[in-house]
Amino acid sequence: MRARRSLLLPAVALTLLLAGPARAFDAAPHADEEVIEVVTTDEDGSARTTKVWIVVVDGDAYIRTGNTRWGKNVERDPRVRILTATGAYDLRVELVTNEAARAAVSEAFRAKYGWSDRLMSPLRGRNPKIMRLVERTSEE
Repeated sequence: MRARRSLLLPAVALTLLLAGPARAFDAAPHADEEVIEVVTTDEDGSARTTKVWIVVVDGDAYIRTGNTRWGKNVERDPRVRILTATGAYDLRVELVTNEAARAAVSEAFRAKYGWSDRLMSPLRGRNPKIMRLVERTSEE
């Protein structure tokens, strides 16, 4: 196990290096993007890259998932890197718990992705993780 873990850490570093340096994040330019990639860290330290949908509501970017491994990763460690058409961004996620905010974000996903969103809804379950993407603080 130790040998495997020692190989994984360089793989994570390589993933982050290939993505380029992180930049300041402005949600607005991502409103029209269909899919972005979210890089999280699995329990064993390996990087997990997942393609997800994104919406922008009131100037904030949101992503969501159901009961997935990458969703469990962000519950354990909210730091993520997102890869978009405009670059790489080191961010963190905040779980959205306010029901009015969750409803507004869910409606934005429905409006943007239409029938695809409705088709995927059963896979996300009744209470998907809705996450707001925010800048990391200097301590993170």
